[in-house]
Formats: sequence, structure tokens, C-alpha cells
Amino acid sequence: MAKIIMYPGEARKETMNWKDAQGQHITAVKRNILVLGSGGREHALAWKLAQSEGAHVFIAPGNAGTAQVGVNVNIKPSDFEAVKDFCLKQEINLVVVGPEQPLVDGIVDFFKQDETLKSVKIIGPDKRGAQLEGSKAFAKDFMEKYGVPTAKCFKVNKDNLSEGCNFLESVKAPYVLKADGLAAGKGVLILNDLQEAKNELGKMLDGKFGAASATVVIEEFLKGIEVSVFVLTDGEHYVLLPEAKDYKRIGDGDKGLNTGGMGAVSPGLNTGGMGAVSPVPFCTTEFLNRVEECIVKPTLKGLKAEGIDYKGFIFLGLMNDGCNPYVIEYNVRMGDPETEAVMTRIEGDFADLLMACADGRLNEVHYAKSDKTAVTVMMVSGGYPEAYKKGMKMSGLDNLKEVVAFHAGTAFDSEKDVVTAGGRVIAVTAHGDSIEEARGIAYREVEKIHFDGANYRHDIGLDLMKMQ
Repeated sequence: MAKIIMYPGEARKETMNWKDAQGQHITAVKRNILVLGSGGREHALAWKLAQSEGAHVFIAPGNAGTAQVGVNVNIKPSDFEAVKDFCLKQEINLVVVGPEQPLVDGIVDFFKQDETLKSVKIIGPDKRGAQLEGSKAFAKDFMEKYGVPTAKCFKVNKDNLSEGCNFLESVKAPYVLKADGLAAGKGVLILNDLQEAKNELGKMLDGKFGAASATVVIEEFLKGIEVSVFVLTDGEHYVLLPEAKDYKRIGDGDKGLNTGGMGAVSPGLNTGGMGAVSPVPFCTTEFLNRVEECIVKPTLKGLKAEGIDYKGFIFLGLMNDGCNPYVIEYNVRMGDPETEAVMTRIEGDFADLLMACADGRLNEVHYAKSDKTAVTVMMVSGGYPEAYKKGMKMSGLDNLKEVVAFHAGTAFDSEKDVVTAGGRVIAVTAHGDSIEEARGIAYREVEKIHFDGANYRHDIGLDLMKMQ
């Protein structure tokens, strides 16, 4: 296994054949962990878990970067039987589900209903809980029922299209149309013209996004600044992980095409933002307290009241409107590229934290986060988020210093060289005492990485520096 890059102050305990203070040999408990997924989020999760005591990490299917911190396994996360066989063969103790599709498809239910897998802990909600992300209509109904602040909305199908058009007329532009189901990150339209919104509504109901848009959620547009807040819960207790702000547009100044966010992301399509910053200056103690009281606690209360088994991550896509948080969307997994920033700020044994979460004893484990600032810059293929080439040979990765490069879309070619394998290719994360310091390091190192068509934003964090 290749050397794991760690920031100053982090430590990885030796777990095999080590001695205590009296010189006595200690046999440490080995923990076999399986991370499902292949993107930058999964690389970041595997990187952090590999630092845990006794951890032996597998990633299915992984990428060229995850091979540095664990063992890649050629298994699709959607192949539940293959995942099961691997878990039993390798005596896996913990499964961490990266992407949302296996959760929406019921992988947690599959594990819990199989007697042979009862000893394998798994992080993620059951199928009903995953509907918080899998169905926009379900999520809106849930928020309305349990008093979670969100935008006013109206749910439309072919039977009430005229009422949907009337709702559009009752709200001000821009008009937000969301496909109810998972639509490969493309199921959200934000339009300024009323007639165009009505036309697009009709197209969505006619199958523009397939079955995902058989129902469309029309939302009132929220104004403010977006932020991602991450919750880890065992269904009873919770911790707030470091928050982050991501950058969704392809171009500097938030111009150009949307690369992800405000819609479901399909694993394998390699969609998501262009960078992230954590912590976020406008996420004050007052704001986060409001998030807990107005959103986190009502959400957990609602999950419990609905009898939903939820042991995992809740991604709160929020709009900050004058220190008042509103939920744009729930996700039932960690975000990307926010995870590539967030994981570098979590201190302590992450596997301990997740094992405690799966056991329902999250309140018993120490959790802390670094005061450092993390800045992540995403390098993408030329043409992304539209058509792009794959297989471009990469260079400069061995020359990086003071950063962690999380692979989002990479692979090995026949000569074992690292090549591009997706639109979003690699996320370079740096730490500093300020956004300015961290972004300076990140951009210095990004310039060392080369591949044909490489592109990245040059303004990650600049907007937030004005708020410090």
C-alpha cells in the first residue's frame, strides 16, 4: 500500500505487532472496511478511514487514487449479491455507502434482511429514508409535515397540469422546476420566463427526464447564499460534521454551465461542483444553532416518528437568507466535492465514529474538527460538463506538496500510468490558517498537474475571503 498523506498533527497508529509502554506485544483488532463508489468522495472517505486503528480498506470499484489507500475491488455498488459475497469472504466489519443510488435501491434493507450479513455494520438509511433524496415530492411532504423551513412548492403530474401552471403564475421569477426522482444531476431547471417555464413543465411531464419527471415539484425561488451542512446520525444522536460551500458553475464568477448540485447525482456520471471551502465564514455559531433547532432536530424527530431506520449521513443543502436557514434539498450521503474538504478537517478515529453510528451509540465517541481552513480545487476534463475525452495521461502527481489530491475520475492504463476517466478528474485540497493561505497552496500545487484539456476555476474561495 502506498504512503498515506496526512496533515501535521494527524497520526496513524501502527496496528500489527506493536508494543505497549512495558514492552508487551499487543494484538490489535483488525477492522475490514468496504467503501462503495468510485469518485472523489469515496477516495476522501477511504483516505480518512485508512488512518483509523486496525483499518484495512477496500473500495468497490475505486479509482487510481483509492488504490493508494486501500485495495480496489472490481464490484459494482449496484450488484448487491456480489457485495454480499465479498463481505462474507473478506469478513468485512463496516460498509460505507458513498453514492445515493444503492441507498435508494435498498442496499441497507438488503443487508438487514439477510441473516448471514447481520454482523456487518452499514452506514446509510433504509430505502424509505433514502427517499429524502430519491423523491423530491417525498422530501417536500416530509418537511411540510415536520415544520422544516423550505421553499413554498406545488407538486404536478399530468392530471393537475393546469393547476401547476396557475401556481407558476402565483410566484415570481425565476421559476424552479425539479424532477421528482433521480435524474442524473440534470433534473432541475431554473427559468426566468413564465411561458418558457410552462413549456418546460409540459416537456418534463412528457418524459424529458424519463420516469424521474413523471411528477414535477415547482418551487418558489429562494434568495441568499448556499451552504452544505453535514449531519451524522444514529437515529437518536447526531454530530455536525464540518460545513462547506461548493461552487457549481464551470466558470469563474459563477458563470457558465451548472456542473452539479440542486438535483440528484447519478454515480458513474461524475457530476458535482468545481471546488469547496470549509469552514464557511457566514456559518456563525448563531446560524448553526438555528440549523440545529429549526432543521436537524425536526428532521430527526420526523424520521423517528415515521419509523425510518436512519444510521448515516444527512446532507443539508441550505440557503442562508439573513441568518435564516431554508432547506433546498436533502441528500442521504456526503456531497462531492465537499467531502474532499470536510474529511481533511475531521480529527480522531473516523472508523470509531462510524462504527458507533451503526451501533446507535454515537454519543459515546469523541468527535472533534480542525480549526484549519480547507480549500479544494477541482480539475476537470476539457469540455466538461458536456462532451469530453477520456484516457488523457496525467503527470505531476508525484511532485505535489502540502496537499492531498483526491481522485474523482481516474484509472490506470495498460502501462499502469494514471489517466483521466471522467469529467471531474482530481480534487486538490490544501490546509491553511485562512482561506487566502489555503487557496494559495492549492493553486500552487494545481499548476503542477498536467493532462490534455485540463480546466479548473481560478476563483474558489475569493467570494468568502471578503467575509472573513
